[in-house]
Amino acid sequence: MRQVDWTAAIDGYCERVSPEYWAEPINAVTNLAFLLAALVMARRLRGSGLGLAWGLTALLAAIGVGSFAFHTHAQVWAAMLDVTPILGFTLVYIYAANRDFWGLSWWLSLLGAAAFLPFAAVVAPLFEPIMGGSAAYAPLPVLIFTYAMLLRRRAPATAQGLAIGAAILCVSLAARAADAPLCDAIPMGTHFAWHLLNALMLAWMIEVYRAHMLARTPSGR
Repeated sequence: MRQVDWTAAIDGYCERVSPEYWAEPINAVTNLAFLLAALVMARRLRGSGLGLAWGLTALLAAIGVGSFAFHTHAQVWAAMLDVTPILGFTLVYIYAANRDFWGLSWWLSLLGAAAFLPFAAVVAPLFEPIMGGSAAYAPLPVLIFTYAMLLRRRAPATAQGLAIGAAILCVSLAARAADAPLCDAIPMGTHFAWHLLNALMLAWMIEVYRAHMLARTPSGR
């Protein structure tokens, strides 16, 4: 088995032109948006008793920390810190949606969250010709739009919120995918917009869940 070189350098973004720590200042600093978004949601969740929403908020902050590490160190180990909390947020949110939007049992909700992995493995390659490496994230708006459509009668306000979140994510993904193609025209790249829009989108998704739970019962769940 080939051993992973955890300190191997990664040069994947337009802004990075050297292996130096501060070679991506804009990409690095814009990760503050995730921390700010997490702080805003923490304030909104006070007294709600929504454990899963608090967990999602902690993962939102972790995304900012992991992404900052990646856009400064730019090594394999930092890349893992970048993607792991994103995957964690995705799976926890799907579990929460299955349990609380659809009223499924915990084990069916967990099974549904796990099913995202093979779903993504099938859907992502379909978008590679137009999105390149960003295609790995394409299954997310597809899934969110699907949930929104299916929930439009059962929970119309929640469905609308999910659709808005998916739309923000589509714009965010467009910014991420445009980073390399527009590098000559925009030397600092467009990846920073992915950070800003993603922070907004993830906070919004937590807010959609919070609103759904508080509308269902004053004390949440």
